[in-house]
Amino acid sequence: MKSDLLTRRVAAATPVRPVPARRRRATTRRRRGLASKVALYGLLLVLSVPFLYPTIWMVFAAFKPVDEIFATPPRLLPTEWTLHGVERIFTVTPFAQQYVNSLYLATVIAIGSIVVGALGGYAFARIRFPGAGKVFLVLMTGMMIPGEVTIIPIFRWVAQLGLMDSHVPLIVVPIFGPGCIVSVFIFRQFFLSLPDELEEAGRLDGLGRFGLFTRIAFPLSGPAVAAVAIMKFLYAFNMYFEPLVFLRSPELFPVGLGLTQYQDNYGEPLYNTQIGATALTVIPVLIVFLFAQRQFVEGLTRSGLKG
Repeated sequence: MKSDLLTRRVAAATPVRPVPARRRRATTRRRRGLASKVALYGLLLVLSVPFLYPTIWMVFAAFKPVDEIFATPPRLLPTEWTLHGVERIFTVTPFAQQYVNSLYLATVIAIGSIVVGALGGYAFARIRFPGAGKVFLVLMTGMMIPGEVTIIPIFRWVAQLGLMDSHVPLIVVPIFGPGCIVSVFIFRQFFLSLPDELEEAGRLDGLGRFGLFTRIAFPLSGPAVAAVAIMKFLYAFNMYFEPLVFLRSPELFPVGLGLTQYQDNYGEPLYNTQIGATALTVIPVLIVFLFAQRQFVEGLTRSGLKG
C-alpha cells in the first residue's frame, strides 16, 4: 500500500515532457500516408472489378448448364452445379495434346525470338556498318504490312516446300518473319542505353565482338529479354490465324484453334465446355506474366530511353 502511494506521488511530481512538434508532424504524416494507401488500394480494387469479373464469370460458367449461361440478367454463381461441361473438355477433342502443342510452340518461338532479336538488336545498336540507319528503317517498315497481305505468298512457299500440316511454318515465320521486328527494336533500344565504357573494358580484357555480346551485353539485357519473352509467349500461345491456314490434323492444333472444335452432333457449340477449356488456357499466360511483369514493364520503359 505504501509502495503504491509512493509511486503515485513520484509520478505526480515528475514533470510531463511535451511531445516535440517534429515528432507530432511525423506521426501525422505517417497516418495520412497510411490513409492515402488504403484509399488508393480501395480505389484500385474497385477499378479492377470490370477487368476481373469476366474471368471469374468464365470460370464459374464452366460449371453451369448451357441455358444458365445465357440467363438474363446474368448470374455469377450457377444455381445448378454440373461437371458435364468440364468432363467433355478432354473427350470431344484432343485438348491435352493441343495444350502441349501450344506450350511447345510458345516456348520455342519465345526462345528463338529472343536469340534473333538480341543478335539483330546488338548489330544495329553497337556495330557501325555502312547504311545501318537505312537498313533499320527498311526493317521497321515491315511492321506496317498486315499479316493478311503476306499470308498468300507464305502459304505458296510453305506448300512448295511440302511443309503443310506441320509446326515448321508456325515456328519459322514468327521468329524470322515480320513478327521479329518488334523484338529487334526492343533489344536495339536497350543496347543503345548501355554505357560504352562496358565494351571498352571488355576489349581491354581481350574480348572480341561475340564475347562482348555473350559476356557483357546479353547478360545485362534481362528486362528486354523478359519483355520479348512475354510478348512472344502470349502471341504464340494464342495463335489462331496461322494454324488455321497451315494445319489440318486436330492432333497438331494449338489450343487457340482447338477451342473452335467443341461442337455437338448437330454442329452447335458446346458453350460450357468451350468456356471451361478457355479458362484453362489462361493459366500459363498468368503464370508467365506474374513472374516477369516487373521486367516486362522495365523492358518496355527502357526501350524508349535513347535512339
